[in-house]
Amino acid sequence: MSDAVGGAKGDDPTTTSAPAESGGSSPGVSGGSDPGEPEGSAPRSDSQPEGHARHRLDEVIHAPVRFSIVAALAGVDDAEFATIRDAVEVSDSALSKQVAVLEKAGYVKVRKGYVGKRPRTWLSLSREGRRAYGSHLEALRAIAGG
Repeated sequence: MSDAVGGAKGDDPTTTSAPAESGGSSPGVSGGSDPGEPEGSAPRSDSQPEGHARHRLDEVIHAPVRFSIVAALAGVDDAEFATIRDAVEVSDSALSKQVAVLEKAGYVKVRKGYVGKRPRTWLSLSREGRRAYGSHLEALRAIAGG
């Protein structure tokens, strides 16, 4: 994992921007109503107190390759680097860079060791990574209406 971390959170065009933590309503939205609804109409029953579900998407996980890595690790306790590389269909360097981002966020644990004389790297989701993945999936389901 000698590759440098590939880009900061804001460098990935597939991510969304984080919501402001003001606690108030979004600009252009008054009284909690949807901007597409007429003024004075009641809020929809499926609206969440924190606004649209897209605000709950995790920017670190949302990038397609990182999402694929986390999804692959969610079903196992740990996996060899090569297994995840093959499952996600990326190069060693691309996987290394994305794992470094996930590790820095505290979502993935990286363990190195040997099998015989051959070096191996194992990846696993941390407790925080599992929580973040679950929350991200809930937000995606809310957006998709399911």
